Amino acid sequence: MVERFSDKEEVEGSIPSVPTMSQQYFTEKELEEIKKELHHLKTIETRKIAGLIKHTASFGDLKENAAYHDAKDKQAFLLGKILELRSKIGNAKIVKKKQDGKVQISSTLLVLLNGEKEKIEITGSDCSDPLKNKFSCQSPLGKILLNKSVGDKVKINIEGNKIDCQILKIE
Repeated sequence: MVERFSDKEEVEGSIPSVPTMSQQYFTEKELEEIKKELHHLKTIETRKIAGLIKHTASFGDLKENAAYHDAKDKQAFLLGKILELRSKIGNAKIVKKKQDGKVQISSTLLVLLNGEKEKIEITGSDCSDPLKNKFSCQSPLGKILLNKSVGDKVKINIEGNKIDCQILKIE
């Protein structure tokens, strides 16, 4: 089966202020990583699970075969992940970075958060990793920082905690 991905709409700079729920914003690199993951799941992982199901089915009575049922659960999870990735790709909007000095998707920032310097990155919709200081453009922090410039100060309210933030540098 050959799967074709249509050209995705390109969005220059940052995302609209009120994106719809179906829109997924990615840089070209982020979207390419998702496509690679989908390809891996559809080729390598699907074959592994099919082999596991075949192997565990050989154990006998399928009604009481826990290994077989576990393999089928893994297959269902894998198929769900494949559908999720296809949906992301189908709803993808590619964001092209502009050199206008404003915070946008794929910007790396040096910020002052409550008096402490932090380096953070604003990522596409689904590429965040707060433990690595990567925040989605649709997270509370990402939303408030988008389209801001060096020197701008904002107050961020996260779960009742008010945090002072000043942008020191945008890369």
